[in-house]
Amino acid sequence: MGKYTREELEEALQIVSSVISRCEKNKPKFVEGTSQHTLLKNRIKAIYISKSLITDEISRRG
Repeated sequence: MGKYTREELEEALQIVSSVISRCEKNKPKFVEGTSQHTLLKNRIKAIYISKSLITDEISRRG
């Protein structure tokens, strides 16, 4: 991820955190076992991974 500035990473982290929050709020609207629920659950997991990678990169840069 070396091609992004620290500011860009911090901005992306803020946006990713916002998306996670919105997805988590919508999760109860879908019945467990439906395709919509599964899709949202997988999306949330992927976004948490993205957040972790961005956070690690920010920490690595100090």
